[in-house]
Amino acid sequence: MTENPNQPRQYDAVKGGESQVPLAAAVLGGIPGVKSRLASPIVEVKIAALSEAIRYGDVGLDLILGALQDELRQVKLAAFLVLKDRDEANIKKQLQKYFPTFDFDAITVNAKGKENSRCRYYAHFFAEDLGNGVVLEMVYIPGGTFMMGSPNSEQGRYDYETPHHLVTVPAFFAGKYPITQAQWEAVMGNNPSGFKGEKRCVENVSWDDAVEFCAKVSQKNGKKYRLLSEAEWEYACRAKTTTEFHFGENITPDLVNYHGYYPYANAPKGLSRKETTNVGRFPPNAFGLYEMHGNVWEWCSDRWHENYNGAPTDGSCWETGTSEYRMLRGGSWDNYAVNCRSADRNWLSAGGRRRKIGFRVAVDLA
Repeated sequence: MTENPNQPRQYDAVKGGESQVPLAAAVLGGIPGVKSRLASPIVEVKIAALSEAIRYGDVGLDLILGALQDELRQVKLAAFLVLKDRDEANIKKQLQKYFPTFDFDAITVNAKGKENSRCRYYAHFFAEDLGNGVVLEMVYIPGGTFMMGSPNSEQGRYDYETPHHLVTVPAFFAGKYPITQAQWEAVMGNNPSGFKGEKRCVENVSWDDAVEFCAKVSQKNGKKYRLLSEAEWEYACRAKTTTEFHFGENITPDLVNYHGYYPYANAPKGLSRKETTNVGRFPPNAFGLYEMHGNVWEWCSDRWHENYNGAPTDGSCWETGTSEYRMLRGGSWDNYAVNCRSADRNWLSAGGRRRKIGFRVAVDLA
């Protein structure tokens, strides 16, 4: 019988494990080989085995489903990524158990801020226990490529939003909401906010404070929490949109907490709440993230640069340079609508604090 060249053989070498295997050594292949590598203490070997397991039908799927229970976060996530687009009911059930989903409506509006569409979406997330009954919900953000910054045609744009450029962002997890006062208190033991309320965004925190919060959560829970890069923030805010706001061409105070006396373009004037609001009060974007526009400015990890010339195109933090200023995104309750655009940028010294500045956190997949 002629051997099928595409069919794995019992002793095929496995590329994903070659960095751990002597050169030219034979590695047990097939399902026995996958099982052997899934039992390895080396994370990279386990992940490579999951990538191969999908080639072995139902038996391979069972092994990947089993990896959702692995104690190593990276292995759980690797199994999730292999399975996340499958439609089988049993697979969806298992994913729901280890990476549950939530449903939500994302809406779009016209140039005057009137709703013109409403679509149902779902997103995967995991809940991080911060102690004292407080959890932090982290939403899966699929990777992708987008145009960062603003085009020449965008009303109210600034030169520091240019040049309009292509960026590819790897998948990651982002906070469903800006960090709340309850979450801050559970980790830091204090509350610096001027507008008090457990479900309100923590504010009056510096970039240094936000980095310290991330370090403490990381140390406690064994995951690497951090601030979003500026590119990640804009990509996550846009959620595949190209308009001024993820809602469309405009916003209103029914959608965003901003200074409603100063609308964008053709939108009518509205109320100004003059304070923060509880997170989750306004509709999310198509990724399932809330309050990306308005409420509080959100710290990003990058240093300030006066434009995007030389900026990374891989979604990473732009750390080069000597500026003492760090980036802020999203606008706030005290800002005009134009400052809440997806492309708008702001900056402040790393030690600066304001009653309109908070932050959101991210977690890498790897």
